[in-house]
Amino acid sequence: MTTTTLPPHVGIIGLGLMGGSLARDLVSRHVRVTAFDPVEGLDGVTDSPSSLGIRLVPAVRDVMDAPVIVLAVPVNASIALLDELHTIVTPAHTLLDVGSTKRAVVAHAASLGIGARFVGCHPFAGDHRSGWRASRTGLFAGATVFVCPAPESAADTVDLVESLWLSVGAVVRTDDPAAHDRRMALASHLPHLLSVALALTLCDAGVPHAELGPGGRDVARLAGGSPEMWVDIVAQNRAAIAAALDRFDERLHALRLAVRHPADCDLPALLAMGRDWHGA
Repeated sequence: MTTTTLPPHVGIIGLGLMGGSLARDLVSRHVRVTAFDPVEGLDGVTDSPSSLGIRLVPAVRDVMDAPVIVLAVPVNASIALLDELHTIVTPAHTLLDVGSTKRAVVAHAASLGIGARFVGCHPFAGDHRSGWRASRTGLFAGATVFVCPAPESAADTVDLVESLWLSVGAVVRTDDPAAHDRRMALASHLPHLLSVALALTLCDAGVPHAELGPGGRDVARLAGGSPEMWVDIVAQNRAAIAAALDRFDERLHALRLAVRHPADCDLPALLAMGRDWHGA
């Protein structure tokens, strides 16, 4: 049974929304945090990492004195970091990432011979905002964190990773990396791309964001996410996302026909199906 004992020292690479929020939670629980972030000027902001007691180091490898290392960067950057760090990973290390796709990064860790010490993770607690300024204490409280070990992941490594998330209030859900990515293509990646499509349509029509009502703002909110992060997500989950978009195209086509040919299509039934799903 997984306990909720926190490690005494955690290294975090990347102090954006996820890494910064985790760092805040850990420091508030008296965990020593060493962090590297390539973004300049973090010490110049109010409520800076240093002011909270987070030790900032000048190089990625400087975080490796911590036994637990969190890769809190976009997926492709995590893969590149594994290439850089795998030769200095020891049996005493535990590595995890927080990216939105899991299959590629978990497989890459295994290919480098560090699969036993690596666990892919995805905190389902995102926000359209990014960076240290978007981070906050309590982001993971009550949020689901998908933990996606490889077959070779050591049991003690998985237990430690699960304990880390439980200790900051998350709900842990274990999943297979490939199954996770297929699920996220529908539950997360598709909604984001549909929000972007809405934003582009409104932009083309000359409708500014300020003119949207509350419902429109809700639907368009996701379009404000980081383009760099989402380029990585699409690249790593291309086939599953394309399949999700194909499914959406079928429903959009049915709605288009119902709008154009109301006598031939049952628009009330389609709207009722949507309402019933929402209320389920």
